[in-house]
Amino acid sequence: MAMTMSGASVRAVAEREPHPSFVGIMRGEWLKISRQWTFWIMLGLMVGGYILVTVVFAAGGHLAESLRQNPQEGIYSFMEMYLFLLRVFWGMMMIILTARLIGMEYSGGTIRVLLGRGVGRLQLLFAKLSVLALVAVVFGALLTLFASLCGLIGIQVAAGNLDVFKAADATFWSDARLYVASVVISLLVSILLAAAVTTVTRSLAAGLSASMIWFPIDNLSILPLTLITALTGSTFWALLSGDFLGLNLDAMGGLLLSHPQLSLINTFAPLTPVAGGHTLLVTGIYAAVFIAVMIAMTALPDVKE
Repeated sequence: MAMTMSGASVRAVAEREPHPSFVGIMRGEWLKISRQWTFWIMLGLMVGGYILVTVVFAAGGHLAESLRQNPQEGIYSFMEMYLFLLRVFWGMMMIILTARLIGMEYSGGTIRVLLGRGVGRLQLLFAKLSVLALVAVVFGALLTLFASLCGLIGIQVAAGNLDVFKAADATFWSDARLYVASVVISLLVSILLAAAVTTVTRSLAAGLSASMIWFPIDNLSILPLTLITALTGSTFWALLSGDFLGLNLDAMGGLLLSHPQLSLINTFAPLTPVAGGHTLLVTGIYAAVFIAVMIAMTALPDVKE
């Protein structure tokens, strides 16, 4: 005897069907990251890089003399050096990780499977971004702790003691917190950049390539802008450099400190003088644009890959 179900029964069954939760999707995205050798290799490179830098600086004879002559300058140098490396190299690795995590869904065609199982497109995107943000902050914090340990060892070897930290006053710790905040901002914006570019290109290879060359092109643009400014005598090009994301991120950490900037931080900076508030505003505008682009490209077009 044929059995039929009423419309109400069908709706009831559909309502009982399990739907993926946001936390569950995040757990799945973390599993994808944790099973990538690329992720663990990048972590290993960061740890090895900190060890190498510590050995090099601790072995330098001039460092011990610098720590004795100007202890405050010495601890600022160590603080800025290690956080600078975290911002640049961990930021680059987060770009790679973001492009891979988002791009592989399009290039591998697995996004169709995920969407077919009831995962919303924006829900999936924000789950990926949430996991990436947690990875950037949590592992960045662990790397910072490891870098701090390396710094203590380097200072102990170079100076023979840790008396230099007697110069670490309240201003130093306030500056350290501000610099850490600038590093976190840089990491999160790097994730948004890679996510926006990858959702636009809908390709792992194209998204990864475009994301990786963004900041090198952005930073090196200061060279032609300097030349054009010198040849034309116009201040327009110098002012234009103040709107570049990479240059503002490079200058942000030093501008937020009460301590004078060191040469390490001034490698790339806008040609026109900018304040810390300006760098935060420009970074916020870029972040808003990246978010708008990735939402539009994820929500509006149909997935045909």
